[in-house]
This record gives sequence, C-alpha cells and structure tokens, in this order.
Amino acid sequence: MAPTNPRTVPSPAIYYIHGGGMVMGNRFTGVEGLADLVDELGVVAVSVEYRLAPEYPHPAPVEDCYAGLVWITENAEDLGIDSARIIVMGASAGGGLAAAIALFARDHNGPTISHLVLGCPMLDDRGITPSSQELDGIGVFDRTSNRTGWGALLGDAAGGPDVSYYAAPARATDLSGLPPTFLDVGQVETFRDEVIDFAARLSRSGVLAELHVWPGAFHGFEVVVTSDISKTAGQTRRAYIARALS
Repeated sequence: MAPTNPRTVPSPAIYYIHGGGMVMGNRFTGVEGLADLVDELGVVAVSVEYRLAPEYPHPAPVEDCYAGLVWITENAEDLGIDSARIIVMGASAGGGLAAAIALFARDHNGPTISHLVLGCPMLDDRGITPSSQELDGIGVFDRTSNRTGWGALLGDAAGGPDVSYYAAPARATDLSGLPPTFLDVGQVETFRDEVIDFAARLSRSGVLAELHVWPGAFHGFEVVVTSDISKTAGQTRRAYIARALS
C-alpha cells in the first residue's frame, strides 16, 4: 500500500507481520488499521505473507519475514521507500516474529530497522509466567492456545532447553542494540508478563522502550470490542509511529 499524497519522497515504511498464533492468517490479516496509517501518515506499507506452522515449523516463518525485510530494503528506491526509516510492526505472533527478525538483523549486520512496534507480542514458548497460567479454558488466547501455537512451531522442542531466541525472543539474554521499541499488551491476557519483562529488559539494555498495559483489556481487544480503551490504544500507537517518523 502506498500513500496517495506521500509526506516525502522517498517515504518512510511500515513492514507489517500479521498475527494468528503461528498457525493461521495471511498478508491481509489486520491490514485495515495499516491502511489507516498509510492515509494518515503518508507511509508505504508492506504486509508479508509467511509460511505457517505446523506444515512449516521454525525456522520457516522467521526466515520468510526476514527475507521480506531484506527485499524491501534492497528494492527501497523502486518502492519509493526511505531505507533508513523502516518500522517493523507486528501483532501477537507477528509481534514475536518482528522481535525475532530485529535480533537476527542485529546479529548478522542486516537491514536497518528504525523502530519496532510490538502489539501483544508472542515471545516466550516456556509458559512459565503467572499470566501464561491464569487463563485456562477462557478468553481469546488461553494457555492451551499458547501451548498449541508453540507446539506447532517447535514440536517437541517447545519449552525445552534448545530453543533459539530467533524462535522465542524472550529467551535472548542480550537485548542491547535493538531499535527503539513500542510494546503494548492487555492486563488480562496470556502474554502480559512476558511483554512487561521484555520491555524492562530492553530498558536495562539501553534500548528506548515504551510500554503500555491496558487495564482490563484482553488479547485482541482492539479488534473485538469498540470501546474508549480500544480507541485510546489505537491513538497511542499511532502517536508513537508519528513521532518515530518525525
């Protein structure tokens, strides 16, 4: 998607990675909000379609997402993109994949990522936090859903000692060198504690991190419910992106 009246030529870009628990979704999942950002902020948006588990377990999804980032960087001029201002944005599983490709790019001298925008990201396969245990048989994405998604991606390795942090970014012990990062999460969802911990460790590593925990909100609340808190969450994310592009 390209803006009708771009702010600059070349334009900044949002590289978007959809959610779906690693097992469902496609490049059109969640793009309604992305289209609004194109219209409002004059960015070019690219939504990647990556292979899904269990048919394509790790590392297929993260490899696809990283390949897409490399492609838009290498073709930035033809796409009208400013390669120095690429924001990587992801929701749920896509948020985890966004963090993973940022780690991979850091480790392998890869493309420059201006900022990360992680919405309720899926970061930790171990299921060891209190919030990962709280929702059992209730809610949009409970602990069974979480185990199912990670099991599809990692098979028998899920929760074990040999999982790469490119699969589960919460396992990374060194978060230094990552780009400035926006994170948000609902107070009543499986990912709450792993997101809070990830944000804290980013800050301790010297990374500029902005965290929002939305009171009373559940996984995917912005999509499911139109409410004041949903509107505030969307406006807050948009404001962060606008600042990042300024």
